[in-house]
Amino acid sequence: MMKQVLAALALAIAAGAPALAQNAGEIARVQAGASCTGCNLFQADLAYRNLPGVDLSGSRLRQADLSLSTMNNARLAQADLSIANLFGGRFTGVSFAGANLERAILVGGYFGGADFSGANLAGANISGAEMQGAHGLTQAQLNAACGDDSTRLPGGLRVPPCAPGR
Repeated sequence: MMKQVLAALALAIAAGAPALAQNAGEIARVQAGASCTGCNLFQADLAYRNLPGVDLSGSRLRQADLSLSTMNNARLAQADLSIANLFGGRFTGVSFAGANLERAILVGGYFGGADFSGANLAGANISGAEMQGAHGLTQAQLNAACGDDSTRLPGGLRVPPCAPGR
């Protein structure tokens, strides 16, 4: 009897849980250049895309590939970019305010004028990133990230080196 009650309870909880799979229609719209706030873009392939000014605020971009994309003046505030790949991308003037960039790869990216106010950079690799003109960065955020000697940061800030293999 107890097993049946637990099974029924588990089914009820699962039925009420939101779907976390990617939304192919939303991904296709963004790939075409449309804004999509609060969208589920989990594992979206946005590599090599030119998406200026796109608004993806509050969207789920966990494990998305934004490598070598150009997203100048885009809005990614409050977005979940955890474990996302932003390698070599151009993110001039982008708002990452309050975004989750935990364990994201920002290696070699350009972030001039980007806003990182309140962003989570825990475990993020910013090696070789150009962040000298970024604002909203704090030493506490950078202490949770890692970089290398070629990382460019605003004056007075530094980032710990990445462990080998990271």
